[in-house]
Amino acid sequence: MEAGLSSAGNPNSAVNAEKGSFLEELKRRHVWRVAIAYAVAGWLLVQVATQVFPFFSIPDWAVRLVVILIAIGFPVAVVFAWIFELTPEGIRRTAPSDSPGARAPQAHHSVGQKLNVIIVAMLVLAVGLLGWRLYAVRHMSPIAKPIAAVAATEPAATQSVPAKSIAVLPFENLSNDKDNAYFVAGMQDLILTKLADIGDLKVISRTSTQKYKSHPGNLKLVGTELGVATILEGSVQKAGDQVLINVQLIDTRTDSHIWAQSYQRTLDNIFGVEGDVAQQIAAALKTKLSGTETAILVAVPTHNQAAMDLFLRAEFLANKGATNYDSASYKVAIPLYQQAIQHDAGFALAYARLSYAESELAWFGGGGMDVKQLRAQARADAEQALKLAPNASASQLALGYSDYYGRGDYASALKAFAAALALKPNDSDALAAQGYVQRRQGHFGDAIASLQKAFALDPRNSSLAFELGTSRMMAGGYPEAKTWFQRALAIDPDNLNAKSYYANAILLSTGDIPRALAVVKGDDPGLKLQRLTLLTYQRKFAEALALLESIPDTPDNFPPALNGPKIEQQASLYRMMGDESRARPLFVQSLPVLRAQLKMLQGITLANQWLNIGYAEIGAGQNAAGLDAVAKALKILADNKDQVYGPQIMLSAAQYHAQARRPDLAVPMLAEALAAPGIGQLYSPVLLWLDPMWDPIRHDPRFQALLQQ
Repeated sequence: MEAGLSSAGNPNSAVNAEKGSFLEELKRRHVWRVAIAYAVAGWLLVQVATQVFPFFSIPDWAVRLVVILIAIGFPVAVVFAWIFELTPEGIRRTAPSDSPGARAPQAHHSVGQKLNVIIVAMLVLAVGLLGWRLYAVRHMSPIAKPIAAVAATEPAATQSVPAKSIAVLPFENLSNDKDNAYFVAGMQDLILTKLADIGDLKVISRTSTQKYKSHPGNLKLVGTELGVATILEGSVQKAGDQVLINVQLIDTRTDSHIWAQSYQRTLDNIFGVEGDVAQQIAAALKTKLSGTETAILVAVPTHNQAAMDLFLRAEFLANKGATNYDSASYKVAIPLYQQAIQHDAGFALAYARLSYAESELAWFGGGGMDVKQLRAQARADAEQALKLAPNASASQLALGYSDYYGRGDYASALKAFAAALALKPNDSDALAAQGYVQRRQGHFGDAIASLQKAFALDPRNSSLAFELGTSRMMAGGYPEAKTWFQRALAIDPDNLNAKSYYANAILLSTGDIPRALAVVKGDDPGLKLQRLTLLTYQRKFAEALALLESIPDTPDNFPPALNGPKIEQQASLYRMMGDESRARPLFVQSLPVLRAQLKMLQGITLANQWLNIGYAEIGAGQNAAGLDAVAKALKILADNKDQVYGPQIMLSAAQYHAQARRPDLAVPMLAEALAAPGIGQLYSPVLLWLDPMWDPIRHDPRFQALLQQ
């Protein structure tokens, strides 16, 4: 009976007919085509906005507004396409298909063809844009690709931003004389230092802010990147002895001004401005100051105009030398600190900063200066700073570095750094120093924790990111190390240390020399020396010699006690390529230079120098004298426990035993070095197959047995 019903009597058929009619009407009115065209055009607009807006410093909210407007416009466009149609006479309301006013199907077909052409053209543009982006990503340099990835994925603010938090951006130099940059940077530093003395206030360190402009367009983004609620902007104009300082405190969340002040002073009356600014900011942020903190803010480091000027010049140079261990900058800064002290013998902060510069320069080889003398003077200056200002964190920091760099007394150094942190709990410099000493003791987990705390207070500090990567390498964590080096380079592409160690992390984890070489391109002597090592592993000795020849032979490029003088490195390359006739005379010539430098050195640096002498003696054909020198280095190491340089000294001793063709000494020492905590930053088993230093014992059964392990 149901099979006999007609379609006219079937309600489902009526519904289907209505559906078909509706779909046909959508097609006739080109609603589908308009929807597709709108979606493709909207996607293209979003891509253009996200790529172009940041270039012109257009705020992020503008991109979000474009997306929202496009989303809102979609239903409007669909409804518009249903209600109206485009005709030669203009836009008019679309008549139903069965009405007398309906346009002929041919007219609708012509409009549909035009829409098809528009859709195809936009799809071609979209495909072209996608293809270009894929090509750009695929053909980025080996270093740029991971850096871009880190920059894109780095969380803007993983924690809530405390209301009492501030970053001091670089002050703008409005002086006609651009040589006053040191003075402008100094005023920023003095204000920042005073703010950091307020325990209830989170203050971002100078190293994290120095890459920003004085007046960035998107303060909210800067605040998010630095993890602060407020930003202090400023400008300094210096003409003769007249100084005008303008400062303004801005809420990064609302982009509104909280407080502003101008200071018109003369150079002999400028003292104390930094303390006044810090107190005004503390009041604006409703920060409670203890009696001790108020006294610290009011205190003035010096009342001597000449002393202050010299101090600011020295600070400018010392800060430049900090990122890449630039000994030349320290050597120029040290006399300026000394001259400042000559003008004001009570200038405690100048004594503290001078001591730190001397300790740092001595630690990295002295740049041709007497390391023993530098360390002794650094100790005396630190003690004088402590005598003049016992409750200043800078004094304790200077004393700690004298214990660390000068004496290798890690327990005393940690005690001094703890005292600095007690005085200034949010001091990223003291936290970082604590981490450096902890890893010397082999406490890599504690070191990483200390450095991460420092990095939280200094989140745009490329040097701290580099140090975290180095610490991860020491513990053998190469993937994490690479990420930290990439972050360091995303913050500061000119961080040469990060480039060198990133290349090393690639090499030690994969043995991929071409990829490591791509990271350390450039004309800087440090990058060239890193490439030289990599070329040696490739056994491209002639190319390595040519590269070495291009590096100027200066104490800054070849400091005592590190990798040996240039002449010894040339001799080593000739020896590894089998040209003893050229190698031996160069080794002989290097020995007087190496021995003359002994009197300048002590501690771990002295051990390194005895290793260099040992290798030169072996290369000169004096194996007994060479092995005796190596033994002296190992004796010094036994008296100076160090889990960072210790494995390096053991490894070098093993290499020089191998060069003396003593596998009985080389293999046990090599096995001990590879098992030592901290070895991961400079060597890994993959190099045993690549390093030509092992060639004299490569086929010895003991070495082969070690390879099998």
